[in-house]
Amino acid sequence: MTSCPPSPPIPVAQNCAIDKAGSKPQRQEEGRRGEAILVVEDDPDIAAVVQLHLEDAGYSVTIASDGGSGLDALAREKFDLIVLDIMLPGISGLDICRRVAREEDRPMILILSSRSAEVDRVLGLQEGADDYLTKPFSVLELVARVRALFRRPPPRSDSWQHGDSQRVTAGALSVDRRERCAWYHGMKIDLTTREFDLLLWFARNPGRVYTRAELLDGVWGKGYDGFEHTVNSHLNRLRAKLESDPARPKLLITVRGAGYKLSVPD
Repeated sequence: MTSCPPSPPIPVAQNCAIDKAGSKPQRQEEGRRGEAILVVEDDPDIAAVVQLHLEDAGYSVTIASDGGSGLDALAREKFDLIVLDIMLPGISGLDICRRVAREEDRPMILILSSRSAEVDRVLGLQEGADDYLTKPFSVLELVARVRALFRRPPPRSDSWQHGDSQRVTAGALSVDRRERCAWYHGMKIDLTTREFDLLLWFARNPGRVYTRAELLDGVWGKGYDGFEHTVNSHLNRLRAKLESDPARPKLLITVRGAGYKLSVPD
């Protein structure tokens, strides 16, 4: 009797607009944390590969295929991190980023997008993202970035100590830590999470000059591996909200060759 030829190996889907990094990774103890991650991605192949690698790294992963279902998931459950595509059906990823960034106890946001231009990366970080990774991407790098985000201490725990006054005043600027609100000349200022953290950092130390690296460490967290011009972007947005003439700021000053400071009258 003639034997049947062996079946051909089943191909492994290794790359759906991502780096061809190989098959299913082995579990690593370092990633066994149990944090909850929401992946908002409309490409089912990319979503499946991301879920596979993050779960093998020890994370709990929920998938949402569009912006609306992503917001529904956020309303139902508490997540520690969102892996967020920008170009989504219905509600865009940037809209989700803006909404989430305004929440006080919010998840971290890692944008995963095919938009690789510098202006897109800066815009994503301005809107409140904590990191930005472009497609095509390596799943190993994605997992490494997720781990780095979870290792990062919350900005407020590094930036100020427990027991400090809830209300910080510097000249006409008043910042309330508990309510996470700010007023300038008596007018309430609408701020994103990072804008608030940055403004509070300056308000606690008026007149002191900080480099961009010091601001990244203090406000974004030590070990943050993002772009230093993220600081410039957030400063420009703060100036647009606070200064009568943002092109000639009198409150948030650039000290040429040194850094930035909050300038208030003696």
